[in-house]
Amino acid sequence: MQRHILPLKREAIRFWVVFSFGSPVCFGANLRKSFHHAHKKRIFVVLKLRYMQFKTILAAFVLVCMGFVPVCSQIIPQQSHREVRAVWFTTIGGLDWPKGYASNAAGVERQKRQLRDHLDRLQAMGINTLLLQTRVRGTVIYPSAIEPWDGCLSGKPGVSPGYDALQYAVEQCHKRGMSIQAWVVAFPLTSLSVTKQLGKRSIICRHPQLCLKAGDHWMMNPGVPAVSDYLASLCAEIVKNYDVDGIHLDYIRYPEKEIPFNDAATFKKYGKGMTRSEWRRENVTRCVRKIYAAIKTLKPWVMLSCSPVGKHDDLPRYFSCGWNARTAVAQDVQQWMKEGIMDEIFPMMYFKGNHFYPFALDWVECSNKRVVAPGLGVYFLDEGQKNWDLTTVTRELNFLRMHGADGQAYFRSRFLENNVKGIADYLQYLFYTRPALQPAMAWQDSIAPSVPEKIAVEKSKYAWRISWQPSTDPAPGDSLRYNVYVSDVYPVNCDSARLVASYISGNEYTLDVACPASRDMFYGVTAIDRFGNESGVAEINHPVFKAKLSEPGMKVRGGKLRLDSVDACFLMIHDDCGRELKVIKYDSMVDVSRLVPGFYKIYGQGRRGKSHLLGHFQIHP
Repeated sequence: MQRHILPLKREAIRFWVVFSFGSPVCFGANLRKSFHHAHKKRIFVVLKLRYMQFKTILAAFVLVCMGFVPVCSQIIPQQSHREVRAVWFTTIGGLDWPKGYASNAAGVERQKRQLRDHLDRLQAMGINTLLLQTRVRGTVIYPSAIEPWDGCLSGKPGVSPGYDALQYAVEQCHKRGMSIQAWVVAFPLTSLSVTKQLGKRSIICRHPQLCLKAGDHWMMNPGVPAVSDYLASLCAEIVKNYDVDGIHLDYIRYPEKEIPFNDAATFKKYGKGMTRSEWRRENVTRCVRKIYAAIKTLKPWVMLSCSPVGKHDDLPRYFSCGWNARTAVAQDVQQWMKEGIMDEIFPMMYFKGNHFYPFALDWVECSNKRVVAPGLGVYFLDEGQKNWDLTTVTRELNFLRMHGADGQAYFRSRFLENNVKGIADYLQYLFYTRPALQPAMAWQDSIAPSVPEKIAVEKSKYAWRISWQPSTDPAPGDSLRYNVYVSDVYPVNCDSARLVASYISGNEYTLDVACPASRDMFYGVTAIDRFGNESGVAEINHPVFKAKLSEPGMKVRGGKLRLDSVDACFLMIHDDCGRELKVIKYDSMVDVSRLVPGFYKIYGQGRRGKSHLLGHFQIHP
C-alpha cells in the first residue's frame, strides 16, 4: 500500500501559483512538525481569481518575493502531460553519490540513506528520470558475471560493498514513481593504475584483443567486431536481472582528437575499402544495433537512449566549430533514429546562444518521432565553472518546451541539488509545477490497456483508501501500473489534472485528504503499460449535480443558448483551445450572439467554487 500527502510537503513552506484561469492558489505551512501532529494547525486559503489583472499582480508579487526578478519577463510555455525531466547521477569518484565508502553495515546504510535523500530532493523539484551511472570504466556497481566492481562504493576496485546498489536504486526510484535508466559508459575503460589494482579481473587482462591503450588509460576498440557483442552481453545482463526502464549509452563514440587513439592497424584489418570516417561511423552504429537487438529481445519496453555530442553536424547557416557528433567522433545519431535503433537521446548541449538554439532545433526536427530531451549544462552556473547567469538556462528551457522537445536533462545532480543560482527553485516553483509522465513509445506499441473497473473508496476522516480491479493489456510486460489524478473540474482530464501518484504497481492506493478542500476535488485512476500507453479515466468522485442535457450538442437559436435547470451560480464559456471567454451569472437563456463561429464549452460553477462541464455548442457561420 502506498501513501501520498496531498498536496503538502513536510518541513517546508510551499507555494503553488497556478496560472490557468480560475485555478486555486494554495498556501500551506508546516512548522517543522510531523504531518500527523500538525495537520490541524495548517492554514489553507483557496482563492478563486476571477480577473486576469489580479492574477498577474499576485504572481509577480510571489516571484519577486522568491527572488526570480530576472526571469519574470520570460514566458513559460504550458506544461505537457508527458515530459522527460532527467538528471545524470554520477557515481565515478562519488561525484554525486556516494559520499563515503561502505566497508561495514553502517557504511551500507549510510549510502542507502544518502541515495534516498538525493531522490527525495530531485523528486521535489520535478525530476522524473534518473540516469544512474552503472558501468563506470569497465567496472560496475552491481554484482556482475562479466565485469568487476567499481571502487566508488567500497573504496577498493574489485571489492563488493556488501549490497546491490543498482537493485536498491531501482526499488527506490520506482517507489517514488520515477524512471531509472542504467547509464553505461561504453568505450572508456580503467586508468593504468586501476587496471593494475584489478589484475586478472580487469577486462584488459580477460579480453586484451578488445582494448586499446589511449594515453594514461584504456579504451575499448570499436573497430574490432567482437566489441559490439561484448557490450550487448553486458547490457543484456543488466536488463535481464534488473527492472530498469532503460539503458543509457554514454561515450558511445570515438575519442576527441586530443586523446591519442591509434587504431590504424585495426582499420587496415577491417576497413574493407571504406574511408576511415565511414568505417568508424559503421563501427559505432554496429555497437548500437547489437545492443538494441539484445535488450529488445529480452524486454521490448526497455528504452535504449544515448547522450551524443551536442551538435549533430554543421548546419547550412551555422558552423559546429569542429566539435560535432557525426563528423568529429563518428556518432551518426540521426541515422540511428531513422533506422529505429535508438529510442531516446539526451544531446549534451552545454552551450548557449547560436551554439545552442539552431542545433537544438535540428535535433527536434530530425527526431523521427523518437524522444529528444536535450541535456543542459547547469554546472556552468557555478562560479568555479563558467559562472553563467540563471537566465541563460531558463531561456533554453523555455525554448525547448516551446519548440516541441520531449523534455530536458541536467548535468549533473549535485548542481541541481545545491540550487546553484536558484536553478532548483526555478524548476520546482515555476517550470515543473505539475508532475509529468514519460512519453509513450508509440513506435513499439500503441494499444492502451483497458480502463480500471469496480472502483471502491473507503473513506475515513483523513484518508481515502482507493482500490480497483486490475486492467487488462495485450502488450507484453510483467505488469501494468496505475496513475491517480486530482482535478477541480469534472470530468477529470489527464491533460489538465494534477498527477498525484504515478506508476503504482498494485491495485490500491491511500490518499491523505487532511485538507478539507481536497475532499471536494474529483479523482480518477488510469492504467498505464510499460510502453507508456495510458487508458481512459475511471472516475472516483462524481459531482453532486450533473447537467441534464437532452442531446449531446446544445442548440443555439436566435443567438440564445437554452440551459436546463442546474444548481450553478455562475456560467463560464470556453473556446475550443480552453481559453475562458465569458463569465456571467447563471441564467437559463445565455446570450451568445457576439461569439464568432466555432466550437465552445460551457461550464457551471456551484456555491463551493467547483466547475462542471455542462455541455458543448457550436456557433455556425
